[in-house]
Amino acid sequence: MPTTRQIRTRIRTAKNIQQITKAMKMVAAARLKKAQDRVQAARPYSEKMREVMASLGEAAGGSVSHPLLETREVNRVGFIVISADRGLCGSYSTNLLKKAAEAVRPYQSNQTRILAVARKGATYFRRRNYPISAEYELNMTGAAFAEAQEIGSQARQLYISGEVDAVYLVYTKFISALTQRPLTIPLLPLSAEATGEGEASAGGEDYIYEPGAEAILSRLLPQYVDVVIYQALLEAVASEHGSRMTAMSSATDNAGKMISTLTLALNRARQASITKEIAEIVGGAEAMK
Repeated sequence: MPTTRQIRTRIRTAKNIQQITKAMKMVAAARLKKAQDRVQAARPYSEKMREVMASLGEAAGGSVSHPLLETREVNRVGFIVISADRGLCGSYSTNLLKKAAEAVRPYQSNQTRILAVARKGATYFRRRNYPISAEYELNMTGAAFAEAQEIGSQARQLYISGEVDAVYLVYTKFISALTQRPLTIPLLPLSAEATGEGEASAGGEDYIYEPGAEAILSRLLPQYVDVVIYQALLEAVASEHGSRMTAMSSATDNAGKMISTLTLALNRARQASITKEIAEIVGGAEAMK
């Protein structure tokens, strides 16, 4: 049975942990609010961009010739993996990397190219000897569109040069602070499935294009790739903050329960010690009679 000194030491340690996790929870909650606002502000633009791209594809009638629309037999594949930048965010990293591993599993390491965003993904694939073409930092205070452009430029270069035959985007979609959903979506080559052609047709809106649908589509294709990546970056940042806030909240509650349990054990140990001393005193007094 631990001594009262050992129990007090454990209580003090639990209190320190509780203070740290509570502070991290508050920081994550403050950052989550800002990240959530950015996600909600960017979603309408991303959805409208997808709708316009689908309408342009229909208006062009499949006559557009562009390197990003070229389809070929898939022998080598590129993956943009947007993972967590740090730990202490519950099962967020595990779920995301599990999803990425499922996407990569059908291909040999020499058939893949990894564009790793944030440190967790880069570390994971480097340990498994997958070739990492580029690494990028994830700005947890707010991803900028320039960062998405840099990643998109590298992905387009890999695809146009023929180094890869397809590019997939692996990230976590933000649903709420308690729910985040890992996703794998096709990014290149661009197709009706990737641009959501069915959604545009359902909208029933007609557009007049100047100078023409084909010219506009060719110019917007690279920008569309950047927009999709930018939306994924925002979703990933919000998901990480939400997961960390939830994990730190649970850790704070668990530390509180541990403190209560240890305090009860300390009180019992003290009571047992006092009872033992009283019994010894009474026993000594009886022996002196």
